[in-house]
Amino acid sequence: MAPSLRQLWKNEYFQTVIMILLIVMVVFGFWFGIRLALNTDYPVLAVASGSMCLVQPNFEGETCDGWSHPFGRTLHTGDLIIVQGVRPQDIYAAPFNESGSSGDILVFRLSSGSEDLIVHRAIAWYDNTTLVTKGDGNPGPGPPYDGKVPADLVVGKVVFRIPWVGHLALFMRDRSGVYLVLALIIIIIIVELALSLLGSKETEIRKDETVNKTSET
Repeated sequence: MAPSLRQLWKNEYFQTVIMILLIVMVVFGFWFGIRLALNTDYPVLAVASGSMCLVQPNFEGETCDGWSHPFGRTLHTGDLIIVQGVRPQDIYAAPFNESGSSGDILVFRLSSGSEDLIVHRAIAWYDNTTLVTKGDGNPGPGPPYDGKVPADLVVGKVVFRIPWVGHLALFMRDRSGVYLVLALIIIIIIVELALSLLGSKETEIRKDETVNKTSET
């Protein structure tokens, strides 16, 4: 006879599976929701290079990984950036300025249809459809295109950054990082199932003890 829904819900394995499915649904729902809210296919990215970093490596140990100066005014390797879609006519272009009146930091495709993305600052308009971009840490515009980027390749502008968190995403890009995360997920599931089994056994033991006491009386 097939178990009823109430009996299934009391089953620890069934509850664990439902919980995992709910977590997956929440994660995917959040991802698609933030894409819709920020109007871009790339709402969250990790900075993978130091082209935007103004601090050059030196003998004091300062590098562009953001650990020694996480709240500098520009971007560092390992920053997690929040990207918002922007219309070309709304892009503000100006060279980096310590006073704060700098151009928008843009994320754009390496070429049409490419999934490779670059983060540079818009420093000027070349013409009505083309921007001149430059990494704050680079000596001059470009690459690519000698800094001249068609506006239709822009996927958004950086509106917020979180120091350090992007290092985890960069670690995940490596195959060993993916294997480690998968191993951790498997371990968590095994521990959860083991705890559920122990809880069931303890409940059965208590029931048996209660039955024995009742029969003795």
